[in-house]
Amino acid sequence: GCVLRSHAVVRRFTHLGRGNRVDPFVVLGGEPQDLKFDPSTVSWLKIGDDNVFREGVTISRATGEGLETAVGSRTYWMAGSHAGHNATVEDDCILVNGAAVAGHAVIGRRTILSAHVGVHQFCWVSEGVMTQGGAGISMHVPPFAIVADVSRVVGLNVVGLKRNRELTDDDRAQIRQAFRITYRSGLTVTAALAEMDRQQHWGAAAGRFRDFVRRVLEAEKPYARGLCPLRLR
Repeated sequence: GCVLRSHAVVRRFTHLGRGNRVDPFVVLGGEPQDLKFDPSTVSWLKIGDDNVFREGVTISRATGEGLETAVGSRTYWMAGSHAGHNATVEDDCILVNGAAVAGHAVIGRRTILSAHVGVHQFCWVSEGVMTQGGAGISMHVPPFAIVADVSRVVGLNVVGLKRNRELTDDDRAQIRQAFRITYRSGLTVTAALAEMDRQQHWGAAAGRFRDFVRRVLEAEKPYARGLCPLRLR
């Protein structure tokens, strides 16, 4: 059920699931843009189902024997967007024209990377994130945040929360509470995590926010990049 339009290129070691649309001048599974890469390496680009790759999209296969670059299902890649080697782009993401995800970065499900957003290597952009056009991301972004400028959180993705039918009203209220503790309480990130750990009544969604902050604090190099701070007005 996949459609490969004229001049689309799908290179070896690429696996496409069902129902994908690949438009002209897309290159899937190209060799990594990595000077130390050995072309004899067997590595992969693995793509799920029902994705759309518009004109000029490029996604590299992984660096490292047996490793993979991964794309989930139901993603939409607008013209000229890119993901580098060993990156992961999860389900239901949208990459707008010219958005670029560097190697080893992770883009969580239901995230929107607006036009010409750049994500630095080894960065984690969690689920449900919204970005301002032209933003740069060089630190980790917590769930459901809005990012602008260079690695600055400017608010909570309220519209995204409302549109997410997987979330209950309680989930949304708890996510707002987690965001306030992290960004509006005046606490350090470590102290904010301790405060979130005291919220024993939280459900899974707010729990993922808390667990993401914990993961950022515990990250080791090259992933020790810190949590995006709040932009001061």
